[in-house]
Amino acid sequence: MATEAPDYFRPEHGMVLTHLLIVRDVDRSREFYERVLGATVVRERRPAILRFHNSYIVINDEGGPTDDKPSVRAQAPADPDVLSGAMNVRVTDVRAVYELWCSRGGEFLTEPKDHGVEIRCYLRDPDGYLIELGQGTGILAEVDAG
Repeated sequence: MATEAPDYFRPEHGMVLTHLLIVRDVDRSREFYERVLGATVVRERRPAILRFHNSYIVINDEGGPTDDKPSVRAQAPADPDVLSGAMNVRVTDVRAVYELWCSRGGEFLTEPKDHGVEIRCYLRDPDGYLIELGQGTGILAEVDAG
């Protein structure tokens, strides 16, 4: 008999995009995303799942291949200074969120910088994943015109 899926697996409009992070210590990473970013834990582990506003962050351990991806190993970033992907978080007031996350222990690479079309800054999670915090300014007009 099939069990009903929890609400966090039931997309409101037929589909939901989540971001999977492979980490060295699930508890440490889950605590970071809950404490600093304010995400809500909906599952503790195997994998950990956190709701972050209208999306989800899935956090899982490193590990070897599985039967559905037989040649793929899951591994946290080896070098935090080599970027292969990042989460982008867009807000209406980047400076206010920057201050809030700093007060919760977030350590940013720089303060928010104005680049004309957007204001942005970056912080890293415990495994070195880069998180961009940004506020669109002129970039939104470019997207709307396209």
